[in-house]
Parts: sequence; C-alpha cells; structure tokens
Amino acid sequence: MKERETFASRLGFLLISAGCAIGLGNVWRFPYIVGQYGGAAFVLVYLFFLIIMGLPIMVMEFAVGRASRKSVICSFQALEPKGSKWHWYGWFGMAGNYLLMMFYTTIAGWLLLYFCKMAKGDFHGLDTAGVTQAFVDMTLSPGVQVLFMALVVAIGMGVCVRGLQNGVEKVNKIMMLCLLVLLVVLAVRSVTLPGAAAGLRFYLMPDFDNLIHDAGGNFILGETIFAAMGQAFFTLSLGIGAIAIFGSYIGRERRLTSEAINVTLLDTGVAFMAGLIIFPAAFAFGVQPDSGPNLIFITLPNIFNEMSGGRLWGALFFLFMSFAALSTVIAVFENILSCWMDKWGVSRTKAVAVNTVLIFVLSLPCLLGFNVLSGVQIPMVGNILDLEDFIVSNNLLPLGSLIYLLFCVSSARRGWGYERFLQEADAGQGMRFPAKLRFYFTFVLPLIVAVIFVVGYLQKFMP
Repeated sequence: MKERETFASRLGFLLISAGCAIGLGNVWRFPYIVGQYGGAAFVLVYLFFLIIMGLPIMVMEFAVGRASRKSVICSFQALEPKGSKWHWYGWFGMAGNYLLMMFYTTIAGWLLLYFCKMAKGDFHGLDTAGVTQAFVDMTLSPGVQVLFMALVVAIGMGVCVRGLQNGVEKVNKIMMLCLLVLLVVLAVRSVTLPGAAAGLRFYLMPDFDNLIHDAGGNFILGETIFAAMGQAFFTLSLGIGAIAIFGSYIGRERRLTSEAINVTLLDTGVAFMAGLIIFPAAFAFGVQPDSGPNLIFITLPNIFNEMSGGRLWGALFFLFMSFAALSTVIAVFENILSCWMDKWGVSRTKAVAVNTVLIFVLSLPCLLGFNVLSGVQIPMVGNILDLEDFIVSNNLLPLGSLIYLLFCVSSARRGWGYERFLQEADAGQGMRFPAKLRFYFTFVLPLIVAVIFVVGYLQKFMP
C-alpha cells in the first residue's frame, strides 16, 4: 500500500486548514451580517457560538481524519463498528465537495475578472447605476465567465497535481501569507480615511440595544441569535470532510484541540480584518454595509471609485478576495482528489485529469444560470447558483456536522466511541479536549445543530 502523504511543516497544515475555512463567508457574508445585526454586539455573540459550537465539531472532524488516514468517502468505514452504516454519509460528503465547487468556481472567476477590471480602470468614472450595469453585463456574457471559471479550475488542479507538499502546501503558504499582508495594508488604508471613525465605533464598540431592536424599533433578538449561530457554524466549512482531509495528513505530535483553536483564530482574524476594511470605508462614504450579496460586486467598487487612489486599492482588494477564494478551491479540490485516490486507488495525475474535466462541466449550469439558463428558477429558492448553495449550506453542512458529532459521542457499539475519539484528539502535546462536558456534546450540541437546520428551512420557506 502506498504510504500516505504528509505535510512538510505544521505551519503548512495550519495555513491550508485555515485557507479551507477562509473564503467568501469571511470577507463577504460576515461583514454584511454584522452590519445587518448591530455591529460590535453581534460580533461578541458570534464569537461565543464559535467557541461552543464550531470548535468542538472541528476537533471531531480533524480526529476522524487523523485516526482513519482517509478522506470523507472512506474515513467512517475505517472506524465504524462492523455492520453499521455510518460510511453511507461518505458519498454525501463527497457530493457536497462537488456541489460547493459547482458554484464556488464561478464566483472565484468573477473575483479574478474584477481584479483585472479594477486594475485596468474599467470602473473609473462610473456612477452607482454604471457599476450595477457592469456587473449585470458580466453575468449576461457567458464567454468571459467560462474563460475565468476555467482559469480557476486550471489553477486549482495545476496546484494539486504537484502533490501535497510541493503543490497544495507550498502554494497555499505563499497565497495565505500574501492574503494576510494585503489584509493589513487594506485595513490600515481604510481606518485612516476621513470619516472612518464612525465605522470603527459601530464595529468595535458594542451597543446591545442593536441586538434587540433594528433601526425601525422592531424586536429582532431571536433572529439575531440565530444569525450569529449560523455564521459561527458555516464559517469553518464543517460537515463535508473538507477539514477532515487535512487531519489525515498530519502526525500525532500535537493535540487536536490546540490545532483547531489555531485554525479558528486564523479564520476569525481574517473575518475581523475584513470588517476593518469594509466598515470604516462604508461609513466614510455614507454607504450602508448591510447590502448583502451586492456588497462585493456593486457597493465596494462604488466606494473605490470615490476613494483617492481607488483603482490601486480596489485592485488590491479583489486580489485579496481572489486569494481567499482560491485557497478554498485548492483545499476542496485536494479533498475530492483524495476521495478518488482512497476509494478507487487511482494515481493523483489520473484523478486530476478526470476531475479537471468533470468539475469544469459540472460548473457550467451555475454559470449559464445567469444567461442561457436564466429561465431555470426554483420556486422559493432562486436560480441554479441559489439551489446549489442551498443544498450545501442549508443541508449538507449542518447534517454532515451532526453526523461527525454523533459518530464521535456515540458508544463504541454504535459509533466510533467517545473514549476512542478522546484518545485520538488528546494524542500529542497541547490543550486537552474538555472531556467532562460529554453531556453537552452528546445531548445539547446536537440539538443546537438540529435547530439551526430546522430554522434555516423555516426562514427559507416560511419567512
């Protein structure tokens, strides 16, 4: 049997695990949700749920990966009791990775295209209507979108074909370090804008009344708490094995709770810094930061248009966004390739060749859903991108996380076994997993995840 690849360094493991978690949820969804639900006070609630929900499930996913030394499609089979059916989820986990890439590659392509457009000065002199029209024109042109989506797939697979250490780890190290440098540079520029102080106050000084009432005085506490729970849950990309795969590539020198904390700190740090870029700039130019999906592709280009040296800062921002998206793309591609190598024993080169074509073809419906297939609309969901996002975000991520959770806290007769999980999680040096909280992990946390799943459906179909 071929020996499993491993990371060359701990830093490589931490950066690529964080890179998998860091993506559009951090630098797109996080700022507008913070803007929508009251600023600094919401951030505190979000951090609370990140600690009590996201961290333990990340430790469990890492543990399943490291103990099995397999990808999601084979990991449960390697650890489950004989005759049990936990391994059935492996197919859903693998499907989740494909579904995520079916729309993520399109958005990553948009970000690369916007970097080129911003660097060329295509938005210079346009008003809000002009920037909006430029975005609409882009989505209506399948040719240029296909080109940039194909570029994203080619970059991602081109990195992965070089192997774990020479490709995925080496490139992600460079890309993540560049991302962090760009974050700092952009944040410094944003907080030094005239009028940025109001944005900093909103973002850094908690006003707990904002958690309870919106600008119109309506009571929103329940909605706010659920939004914080949801963001804390989805930001770490848990539930489809995209984190477990990197557990399978590391040794047992370090305890997994310490490693999960480090990855979470990196992920949260990037989200926090993204807020330092967006809120001061938005308040400086009188723009509401809660403008949802329009924030990245319409609102921010308008801000850069008004900013001195905006062409440069806008190009740097979209370069940063491209790095954030590509780090996730490469990490998920690696999980998909590992599934093929584990399940069917094919070489990395063959897995890359097949999946380059497969992912390109599977990504086309999402891309064409804005033009050629724009007539395809799913009732109460939206277009093809909305459907794919709904299946992953509202279904596979929460249900997959629930599977990992129950698998680890069940008895050894029914699942992996809590004692076996603890033995794996606590191997090495570092912080131990809080074993005495077994009742919480066994009964309370599964209930919280189930509530997130149910309320997500209710908000989607019965708003």
